[in-house]
Amino acid sequence: MDIRKAELNDLTPVVTIFEQYRDFYRCENNTELATDFIKSRIEQKESVIFIAEVLNNGEKTIVGFTQLYPLFSSTAMKKLWLLNDLFVDVNYRKQGIAEQLIAASKALAKETDARGLMLETSSNNLPAQALYEKVGFTQSQSFYYELDV
Repeated sequence: MDIRKAELNDLTPVVTIFEQYRDFYRCENNTELATDFIKSRIEQKESVIFIAEVLNNGEKTIVGFTQLYPLFSSTAMKKLWLLNDLFVDVNYRKQGIAEQLIAASKALAKETDARGLMLETSSNNLPAQALYEKVGFTQSQSFYYELDV
């Protein structure tokens, strides 16, 4: 298995795994919009996408990904990475792939001299919470608010 940054020539298989992720969250499938979305993030360097590839019958297959967006902390005066998406194909779970994707994310944070990583997950996603705590994330005590516009 290999973990690496996605490039534009990975667009089609990245969109495939991205749509599996969106399906997991019960989002309506829209390959055309997903393609435009991922292509824009890569071309405009607005996110970093790490992919997990395995060799299947001589073909490389993307079985997981994580997407990080750069934020900034005014108080720390440093970059902060939002680990926004993390997904591993159901057939490849429990093999350490998510941990390796998170390790690549941690390495990115160190390489960019960032303050750290942050993420959000649903309160009922207990497997994800256990994973995040296992790899060193701690639950924030601050309040989190949202405003949809």
